[in-house]
Amino acid sequence: MNHSVDETEAPAQQPQEEPFVEAGQQDPATALAAEVEKWKDLAVRTAAELDNFRKRSARDMQEARSYANADLLRGLLPVLDTFEMGLEAARIESEQSIVFQGLKMVQGMFANLLKEFGVEEVPAQGKPFDPNLHEALSQEASDTVPDGTILRVQRRGYKLKDRLLRPANVVVSSGAADA
Repeated sequence: MNHSVDETEAPAQQPQEEPFVEAGQQDPATALAAEVEKWKDLAVRTAAELDNFRKRSARDMQEARSYANADLLRGLLPVLDTFEMGLEAARIESEQSIVFQGLKMVQGMFANLLKEFGVEEVPAQGKPFDPNLHEALSQEASDTVPDGTILRVQRRGYKLKDRLLRPANVVVSSGAADA
């Protein structure tokens, strides 16, 4: 008997074996994909944190630069007060004198310099008393100025941008005097 066997015959297809996964375990490919997602998420969060850190650092540096001169400027305020008293004394003597005119020019330069650094006077005269900006030295009765309104400024207050350098010393109205 001549049995010819076709040698080109394809071997019988054997069913592919599914990898054995025990209960409670993940497929390795699924586990790997989950691990990749976890690391991608971590990378995105870390990049966002780094970006926030850079922005916060830049903002802190800008704020430090803006307020670095606060102590110096605060120290100059009594000098400005004394200078203005001298200017007032020179004005009383003669507004036409060369000394008064020179002091007036220096006062203008001083005011421009303070403005350049972001220093501005705290509004006070005729304004409602604000304990965040004003320091009450006393109260006086007034028939013309309502209760809680500033009658006089004894010493000017100043702010550096949005921060108080020195409160204004003021006299506050207590309203009409009782008769």
